[in-house]
Amino acid sequence: MGIGGHKLGLKFYGRVTELRNRLSRARFFRGHGVHSPFVYDVVRNVFMRDTLLPGDRALFRELLAAGVPERRAVQLQNLAIHCGYASFGLNRADAEFCIATRGLSRAETLALVGDAAAAGNTVAVMSPYDGRERRAMCLQIVAAHRSTTVDNRGYLLVFNNNLPKQHFRI
Repeated sequence: MGIGGHKLGLKFYGRVTELRNRLSRARFFRGHGVHSPFVYDVVRNVFMRDTLLPGDRALFRELLAAGVPERRAVQLQNLAIHCGYASFGLNRADAEFCIATRGLSRAETLALVGDAAAAGNTVAVMSPYDGRERRAMCLQIVAAHRSTTVDNRGYLLVFNNNLPKQHFRI
């Protein structure tokens, strides 16, 4: 029994979970509390920008054609420019910056992340909260990864460089 004799339903627990999720992300809002200079730079120069940085726009066009929302496409294009990635690949691991779209299966996504980690490439896994299975897969990726990961609600960034093992929920 819950408050006032009414049963507490799943809506209540869902709202509590959502509140907890938002409160944990508020810590790193605008880069506050991020003690990694690299991630702080990414937050301030990539996530907080709503316009494209000067440079090549090929990734931006590809992402829009693949159905990625414009805001996320701008952020990923800015990340590619900010980090100096020379190549990108949608649903393939043979580029410096790999994007795993929602269309890949669980096995294909895990294989792409593994191949990119072996090659030292950065991966963006799109829609990490799109269903329970997708969320569990992204949690598995974060737990197994040995470097820095950044969860931006719209995508999970998996950096494969010399950064320490850290996970940021922004």
